[in-house]
Formats: sequence, structure tokens, C-alpha cells
Amino acid sequence: MIRAVIVMNTQGKPRLVRFYEFQPPERQKELIRSIYGVLSSRADNVSNFFKTDVIFGEDTRLVYKHLATMYFVFVFDSSENELAMLDLIQVFVETLERCFKNVCELDLVFNFTKLHTILDEIVFAGQVVETSSSEIVKAVEEIARKSLSHSLQL
Repeated sequence: MIRAVIVMNTQGKPRLVRFYEFQPPERQKELIRSIYGVLSSRADNVSNFFKTDVIFGEDTRLVYKHLATMYFVFVFDSSENELAMLDLIQVFVETLERCFKNVCELDLVFNFTKLHTILDEIVFAGQVVETSSSEIVKAVEEIARKSLSHSLQL
């Protein structure tokens, strides 16, 4: 099960935080700080995988991808495969690129609703539901169309 998805900039400022297990707000902040501390201290030539019993408790693993000024982090348990999670991060990033055309941190900040919609099309309740970037983009566009037509009716 995926326990959390976090996107943060290289200064540790979270841009997307989604916990799939309840964590009180103070605990969430502590976990984000801990993850940032680990990520920012890792060398560029080390693996993007690590086991993190200290941060989330037993049986927890973390996979991340550092792209430009952003860290894309998936936290999960042993029922998920590390390489599959790394591939899922790639699907997430590719989908963001297709939706925002050269995605940057400001796209994530000013389009947080769309960002959450994209993530919801990929992961729901901690389970992977879609891995095709094309299908995700179609679903997000359909949601946007329905939302627009609904707001025009009002």
C-alpha cells in the first residue's frame, strides 16, 4: 500500500502532500521535515530507494526522483515493488508534463486542484488504479469538461 505521496521543492517546501493513512497535522510536518532531511543530505550518485523504519515505522520504504527543483516522493510498505513505484513516479511526472507543457513548480502551486485530480487518477486510497499517462490525461480532461459545463449551468 502506498502510505504517502509528497512533492516538495529543493528547499523542503511541500507542494503536494497526500497521506493515505491518517497522520495528525503536526506529525505530517515532522514526517515531511524528516524526509527532506534525508533527501537533501543524499549524494546524487546513490540509489533513489531507501528503507525508512525511523520515519514512518516498520516495513516502510521510500522512493524518490529529483527533477529540476522538485523531489517527487512515494512512501509505501513492502507489498509494493520499489521499481514499480519508481515507474509510477515517472508516469506521474509524464502526465504532469502533458497537462502543463514543461511543468514547473509554479504550475503545481497555482493548479493544485488539477494536480490533486491527476494524482487521484493514478492512486486512490493508497492503491494504484491507473498507469497509462494517456488514460489519465483523458480522465482529467473529461473531469475539467464536466466541471466547466456544470459551472456554466449555474
